[in-house]
Formats: sequence, C-alpha cells, structure tokens
Amino acid sequence: MILFKKPADIKWYIAKGQHSGITVGFVPTMGALHRGHLSLIEKAKRDNELVVCSIFVNPAQFNDPLDLEKYPRPVEEDIMLLSEAGCEVLFLPEVSDIYPNGPHKLKDYNLGHLETFLEGASRPGHFKGVVNVVDRLLEIVVPNKLYLGQKDFQQYAIIQKLVDELKFGLTLHRIETLREEDGLAMSSRNLRLDGEQRIKATIFYKSLLKAKKAIDEGQSILIAKRIVSDEFEKQNVKLEYFEIADSKNLNLLESVKDTQNPPVMCIAGYVGDVRLIDNMFLN
Repeated sequence: MILFKKPADIKWYIAKGQHSGITVGFVPTMGALHRGHLSLIEKAKRDNELVVCSIFVNPAQFNDPLDLEKYPRPVEEDIMLLSEAGCEVLFLPEVSDIYPNGPHKLKDYNLGHLETFLEGASRPGHFKGVVNVVDRLLEIVVPNKLYLGQKDFQQYAIIQKLVDELKFGLTLHRIETLREEDGLAMSSRNLRLDGEQRIKATIFYKSLLKAKKAIDEGQSILIAKRIVSDEFEKQNVKLEYFEIADSKNLNLLESVKDTQNPPVMCIAGYVGDVRLIDNMFLN
C-alpha cells in the first residue's frame, strides 16, 4: 500500500492511473477502522482496479471540541488493517492540506431541509463541515466511484445531493450497515463504551426491531415512537430522536402510506456521554 500525505502527490498518481484506463474506488473515513469500513474496501476492490482510502478526522464537523479531542485515532492499527484488506492507496492529509484557509472558513452549500433536522437539529453546522471535507476530498482524489456506509444515512443523502448538484461524474454506492453479533451497529465511537455501556447500547437495534414489528403489524408511527421511547426510558438511556422518513428525500412521515419509497427509521441517543446513531429500512 502506498501512503500519500500531500494532495498534489496523490492527485498526480491517480490521474496517471486513470489516464491508462483504470477505475478508482474511494472510501473516505475518519479512521478508527472496523469491519464496517473494511466491507467498503472489499466492495470497492470488487468494482475497481485501484482502491483509495482516506483517513482524516475532520474538525469542521465537530460541534463539541471535547468530542473532537476524544475521537479515537489508532492510525498505525488502521494502516495495518487497510494493508491486510488489500487497499492500494491511503491518503493521510493534515488539516492545512484540506483547509488551506483554516477549518473555520468554509464554503456554503444549499442543502435545503436535509441539514436542519434529525442530526442537523442537534449538531448545527455539522453537515456544512461534512460537505466541505467531501467536496475537497473528491476534488483531490477524483474517483470514479464513492463508497459510503448506510449507518450515517442522513450523511449519505446529503452527499448524494452534493454529488448530483456539483456534477462530480461519479457513482455513489451505499453499503449496508455491518453489526456485531448482538446487533449493535459497528461504529468507531463504540470504542469509547465501557462494559456496562456496551451492553446498554444494544437498545438502539432492539428498539428498531420492535418499532419495525409494530409497523409491520399495522400499528401507527405514533405507536412505534411510543414503543421506542418506553424502551429507552426503561433502560435509562437518553433518546435524542426517533423518526421515520422517506428514504429518497428524508421527508418525515406521519404514516408509512405517505410515500412510495421505502421508509427508513432513524434513531439517535446517548449511552453515557457517547452519542450513537442507527437506522433500519421498512419493507
């Protein structure tokens, strides 16, 4: 695996390969890699001749400086995992490489309602930071295909809008969330959970299953919300939101009959001071 730190160097290397006709698959990450990330690498390898992964903990998408400070950064372990997974290129830039004018001088994008509710409501400015870093990374890597995980579904929807509007000329692939044996969605933040918190964190998946069962049995979204709220209250875990949305435009639904697209359940909450999110599609 070849490691690049400077944008000009990796840009030259990739352009040379694309000029010879190879396709490039790109997996952007913030590191602390797990099997979910590696599944993106595996899919990219099946689809492309060259796979590029980036590791960059983006300061512009953190609302809480303490959250940024606590974010795990096991870079040496990440490099080993990527090498074993067969990733050909790793891009490991500094903040100054991504934000030459500093991470506080960001471009504005018209993301519409997508950035103002769910994750956007509790993390103002978060998605502005996300689209700025993705825009910059796509400008540097110029991939043919981009691979994102389903766990951050709202982020996926926003990046799809960015890709469509800025006409990057690439294909965006959404890869299904990988889970631990007990159903917990794989996440870098899981590393911050202690033993008791790790057990409690399964409430996200279990609550989604119970809500799905209720909806499948013909219950209303209001009843499903009450079921999820009661589950969190019983476990003394803080629920931030549970909503059901149209998976295409993320419009919130009052009834699953209000859309022809598959509805998606989105949930977020806190186990201790660790914020976790998850989602699940309805039939």
